[in-house]
Amino acid sequence: MTDLLHRVGEALLMAFGMFWQVGWSLVLGFAISAVLQAVVSRQTMSRNLGHAGIREIALATAAGAASSSCSYAAASVSRTLFKKGAALIPSLAFLIASTNLVAELGIVLYLLMGWQFMAGEWIGGVVLVVILSLVVRLTYPAHLVEEARHHPEPGGAHDHGDTAEAGGTVWDKLSRRETWGRVAQSFVMDWSMLWKDLVLGFLIAGALSVFVPAGVWQALFVKGASPWIQVPANALLGPLVAVLSFVCSIGNVPMAAVLWSAGVSFGGVLAFLFADLIVLPLLDVYRRYYGWKMAAYIAAIFYVTMVLSALVMDAAFSALAWIPHRRPDMQADMVHFSLNYTFWLNLAFAVLALALFVLARRQPKSAAHCEHHAHHGQGHER
Repeated sequence: MTDLLHRVGEALLMAFGMFWQVGWSLVLGFAISAVLQAVVSRQTMSRNLGHAGIREIALATAAGAASSSCSYAAASVSRTLFKKGAALIPSLAFLIASTNLVAELGIVLYLLMGWQFMAGEWIGGVVLVVILSLVVRLTYPAHLVEEARHHPEPGGAHDHGDTAEAGGTVWDKLSRRETWGRVAQSFVMDWSMLWKDLVLGFLIAGALSVFVPAGVWQALFVKGASPWIQVPANALLGPLVAVLSFVCSIGNVPMAAVLWSAGVSFGGVLAFLFADLIVLPLLDVYRRYYGWKMAAYIAAIFYVTMVLSALVMDAAFSALAWIPHRRPDMQADMVHFSLNYTFWLNLAFAVLALALFVLARRQPKSAAHCEHHAHHGQGHER
C-alpha cells in the first residue's frame, strides 16, 4: 500500500510538472484565440464557404487556425457552418485547422517536445487539409451529405455563438472597450470548455508515465523493428490509441510526450496528436449532429487522412534530418522546479488570466451566455 501511494504521488507530481512547464503558454494561446474570435465575424466566413474550391478551403483553414482549440467547440462551429450552407470540405477543413493549427497547441508542443513537433503539427495540419480534400473528392457521398445537412438534432444542439462585432476594421474593433469585453468572454468560455480535458490529459499522462513501463509501449509500437514496418504500424496504431484515450486537443500533448520518450516513431506520435478529432465522445457528437451514417463516413475519412498525413510527415522530416533526438531525461525535467523564466512567465500570465476572468464577470449578460454554451460544450464531452 505504501508503494502504491508513493507511485500515485509520483504520478500526480509528474502531471503537475507537465502543467507547470506549459501553463503560461496555455494562457497566451487562449488569449490570442480570444482576440481573433472577437474581431473575426463568423457571418463573413459562412458567406464565403459555399463552394469547395481552393479559395474556400484556404479561408476555412485560416478561420479554423484563428478559432478555439477545443475539439468540441470546433465541432459545434463546423456544424453551424455546414448547416448554414458551407460545403463539406471547407467545414471539415475548419474543424481540422481549429485543432491542429492553433497557436497554443504549437507553443505547448515546442515547450514539451521541441520545435520539430511544433513544425510537424503545424505543417501536418496543412497536409491534413490537402489530403482530406482529395479523399473527400474521391469518395463524395452527395445523398449522404444532403441528409446530414438536414438531420434533426435530438434535444436541440447549441453552438458557441459569434462574439465578433460586425463592421469596422480590426484596429477599429481593438480600440473599443466592448471588444475587450468580448475577448474576456471568449477567453473564459474556452477555458470553461477545455479545463476538464486538460486536467484529464495531464493526469492520464502522469499515471501512464509512472504505472506503465516503457517496455509496454515499445512492444505495442514494435520498437526495434525495421522502419519499413515500425513507421506504418505506428501511424496506423497512433490514432487508435488516441480514440481510446478520450482526451482531445491540447490534452493529448502530455500523453504524446510519454509515447515519444518510450520510443514511438515521429509519425506515430503525430498520428496520435492528429486523432483528437475521432475520440469516442466526439464520434457521438458527430452522430448527434449528422446521423450515424455521416458520423461513420467522417470517422473513416479522418482516420485515413491522419494515417496518410503522418506517413508523409515522417518521410519528409526524415529526408530533411529533422527528426528530433529523444530525451531520456524528459520525465526528470518535468519535476524540476526553480525560480527560472518558467516561474516568472507563469506568474505574469496568471495575472493576465485573472484580469480577463474579472473583466468577463463584469458583463453579466454576455458572461451568462458564455457559461450557457460552455455548459453544453461540457455536456458533449462526457
